[in-house]
Parts: sequence; C-alpha cells; structure tokens
Amino acid sequence: MACSTPNHTQVVSGWAAHDSSGVIKPYVFPRRENGVDDVTIKVLYCGICHTDLHFARNDWGITMYPVVPGHEITGVVTKVGANVTGFKVGDKVGVGCLAASCLSCEFCASGQENYCDQAQLTYNGVFWDGSFTYGGYSEMMVADHRYVVHIPDNLPMDSAAPLLCAGITVFSPLKDQGMVYTPGKKIGIVGLGGLGHVAVKFGKAFGHHVTIISTSPSKEKEAKERLGADHFIVSSNPDQMKSYRRKLDLIIDTVSAPHSLGPILELLNVNGTLVSVGAPDKPLELPSFPLIFGKRSVKGSIYGGMNEMQEMMDLCGKMNITCDVEVVRTDDINVAMERLARNDVRYRFVIDVAGNKSKL
Repeated sequence: MACSTPNHTQVVSGWAAHDSSGVIKPYVFPRRENGVDDVTIKVLYCGICHTDLHFARNDWGITMYPVVPGHEITGVVTKVGANVTGFKVGDKVGVGCLAASCLSCEFCASGQENYCDQAQLTYNGVFWDGSFTYGGYSEMMVADHRYVVHIPDNLPMDSAAPLLCAGITVFSPLKDQGMVYTPGKKIGIVGLGGLGHVAVKFGKAFGHHVTIISTSPSKEKEAKERLGADHFIVSSNPDQMKSYRRKLDLIIDTVSAPHSLGPILELLNVNGTLVSVGAPDKPLELPSFPLIFGKRSVKGSIYGGMNEMQEMMDLCGKMNITCDVEVVRTDDINVAMERLARNDVRYRFVIDVAGNKSKL
C-alpha cells in the first residue's frame, strides 16, 4: 500500500511495478511539497539498473509495492527550499541511490552516509516523514539537497545518468584503494556490463593497466578497441588464467551471478584485494587457500557517500567520462527490462523520461 503524509499534495505521473510479475505500468502517485531543505527536480533521464529489475520482481523479498524504480536520475532544478544555498533553479543535477540518512552518526559525519544504519534508498525506502520513497521512473521528484549532486555542464544528461549508480559503485573501490590519483597499478575488472565498462574507463583515465576477465570471448575486440582495455582474459580458459597468475593489484568483481572467487583470486599479487560489487542473490564460493597463500583480501562495497559522488562527477566532467547507453522511451521500459535480464544491452539502458523534450 502506498504511504504518504498530509503535505504530499503534488500529483505525479510515473511508472511502477505492482506485483512480482515485475511489469512496469503507468502510475499516478503523490509526492511531498518542496520543503526548506529540498529541491524539486524535473526528471529528464533515468538509467535502468539491474537492481531495478530485482526490486520490480521482488527477487530479494523486500519490495514494497507499488514500487517506482530508478536511482540513476538526471534532471533540472525547478524549485529550491529556503535553507538551500548550493543549488538554484536551472541547475543540472543528479540523484543516486540515497534519499536520507541519520546525519549524526560517525558514518554520516565522515562522508560515508551510504553506510549509515538509517540510510534510506531513493526508492523502496522510508523517508524521514514516514512516507515511502519513489524513484526516477517519474516526471519529477523532490529530494533533500544533501543527497543531490551537480552534473558538470559538459556532460550529456542521458549518458551521465548511470554514473549515479554504476559509476559511483566502481569509483568508490578505486578511491578506497588509493587508485584515483596514483597511476601505474594493474587492475582487473570481472564482467563487462553496465558497471564493468565504466570501471574500464575510470581505470584508463586514472592511468592504470586494465585487464578484463570475462566468460565471453566475443567481447575481447570491443573491450580493447572501443573501451581501451589493455588485456583480456577468458575466465573459462585455464591457460589464460594461469598465464596471468599474480599479476594484478586490485580486482573489481561486477558479476551479479553466483560464481567462485577462487580462480579469480589467483590473479591477484600478494597483498592484492578483490572488491565485490555485483551483489549475486546466492553466496559466492570463497576457497581459503587462495586467500591464505597470497595474503589476499576480499571486500565488499556499495555506492559512495555524497562527497565522493560529487568528486566523481567533477572528475567525469574534467576527463569527459560518460557511460555507453541505449536510450529508450517510457513505452519501452518493459522491453528494456526483459533485455536487461538477458544481458542484451551495451551497456546501460536509460529512459528518456522527458520524451525527447530536452536538448541537455
């Protein structure tokens, strides 16, 4: 059941899933009025994340229907609250995965709001006023300004949208491992999809040697010639895997299907780190020997905090980094969802929410 409070008087058109079939349908729902700490945003584009598919189909058993997905949102500010000083009407902005946090814990105080115990998602969350949060598959949204970032003027709003989730998800481990401003490392990327292709772009832009580890030999040419990867390993080829043993300093594993980490860990040098960001719905296989005999570490990571998000966006503007996208109409959301389930996209679907009305 939809939940709202008395100040939710704005009637908004959007697109929602109403049951575990995951079918997305037009949906009219209320949003709150713009508060003193809020900005109102006309949504132009919204990326389709694999997480959207999971929530629409209730794959994780936590969906609160009706759910309006979307956390890769770009748009233009149309109203600002009295306490807002960092944004003005007309600004190009983005909203990612986070809608609220407690603002007072050690994580919020250190720019790690994404790890706050009370963090609430942009959709399928519960906002401070007790209302359910609804995402970017909608014509407009109201967001607390502390969870909004500026989009550099030179970045197209469609291809910048997936940076708000796919981008920050792979940027964060690079920042955590000190590889944003210190070039010359060897990085491995497992999987060449929505997250993986951005990770390649970041790795090359930051001056590293980048290796793709994939189950699909057909992706090698595209990985090297289109995205600039230095090396490509077919993970099902034992000889190729063995030839790259102990060569990598960091591996970012973007694969969302269950798999064994053992063979991948052998590619790490001593003291190397593997960061898992793909969120498989079943446990990963983690043999102990590759950890013990390589003094290796396995970590997890989710989207970054807001300062890190803005830092990433600014760097993307400076280095002209965007995502490779296929823009779809709102009428084609379900077709895109089905194709996404089959991994039939290069590399991210983005919904043209505004209906080609924007030139940004």
